[in-house]
Amino acid sequence: MNVKKILTFTLALAAIAALVVGLSSCQRMPAMMPDAETPPMEETPPTGITIGVALGLTGPIAEPYGIPMQQGLELAREEINMLGGPSITFATEDTLSTADGAVAAVETLVTQGVPAVIGIGISTQLEQVIPATSESGVIIFSPISSAAGLSELGDHVFRAGLTVSILNSNCTKVTHAALDYKKAALIYDEKDTYSISSNAAFEETLKELGVEVGTVQTFQTDDTGIIDVSEQLTAIMEEAPDALFISALAPQMTQVITQARASDIPDTVHFIVPDLTAKEIQEVGAEAAEGLITIAGEWSTLSDAPGNLAFVQNYQTKYGSEPLPWAAQAYTTLYILAEAIKNAGSTDPAMIQAALAQTMDLPTILGNFSFDPNGDAIYDFVVRIVKDGELQPFGE
Repeated sequence: MNVKKILTFTLALAAIAALVVGLSSCQRMPAMMPDAETPPMEETPPTGITIGVALGLTGPIAEPYGIPMQQGLELAREEINMLGGPSITFATEDTLSTADGAVAAVETLVTQGVPAVIGIGISTQLEQVIPATSESGVIIFSPISSAAGLSELGDHVFRAGLTVSILNSNCTKVTHAALDYKKAALIYDEKDTYSISSNAAFEETLKELGVEVGTVQTFQTDDTGIIDVSEQLTAIMEEAPDALFISALAPQMTQVITQARASDIPDTVHFIVPDLTAKEIQEVGAEAAEGLITIAGEWSTLSDAPGNLAFVQNYQTKYGSEPLPWAAQAYTTLYILAEAIKNAGSTDPAMIQAALAQTMDLPTILGNFSFDPNGDAIYDFVVRIVKDGELQPFGE
């Protein structure tokens, strides 16, 4: 049996019994959503807690990922504290956008006695942090990491980002059903854990569907973050694929798209790129982005999920721009953790971990949120295509 299930069965029962005396056993604690009509919570056990935050606030991943996540977390913290609890403070460490920096940041936070650390969005970094924290008991909760299998490496690991096992597989099935491509080429960053996992998920599903997988090209990102994939694109062009699947983090993703659009690859080739956001569309330009296909959670600034309108408005007021998905996922991460702390009635990591593992159909701005037995996120997703410079539902 998975240890998370064992914790759910043992530790959580004690917490529930202590918190729900006199209540019906079928009642659940109300989710804390930023609704103007929501009164402050009457019970706030525990009254205060310090949560660790480990994010790349400097270095190459700060702008696309770290800073938006920090902003989403801070907005959620202010709202949760205003709603009545648990009163949250942050202890923040910069990962410096490196795996070594991530391990050092988390180890520093663990020595400070925090029960949980939020952050470590990059899968390559999370992969290093998990074994380094496996004996500490401290919860590691990543808002955006999506490489397959990482949550299985530790019972203390939870993730709010949908994994490539869900996203890439379904994106391939949906696009193939609509476009009927016969031959695919792939390109990915062979030094990045997420990119490797993303490519593997694409390749596996393509083969299941009977699509011919032609060339699979790789590149390596060095410390500069600058890549030249002209040779790889020439090899792809020579294969004459119907579809090109790109797996890379945002800084490299935009470079591959820009260079591919400037190459001799025909406009008829379908470009499929997971986790494309408005930021990447702006960076490559509307013309180069036109027709790009992507998949992600259903969240958008226009989502009618409970609390989303307030989130978008409050974020714009506080930071002067529309939130990116990474901000929304970080914001949701803290709400999920706060709900678990409230339900656990304790600052003990084991009790909070047990409560987290029980999260099921929790209303969030991402939609109804659940964890699978490994601690990976479950909620709805959507395939989108860039039209007129904006992400729109694919197939409509």
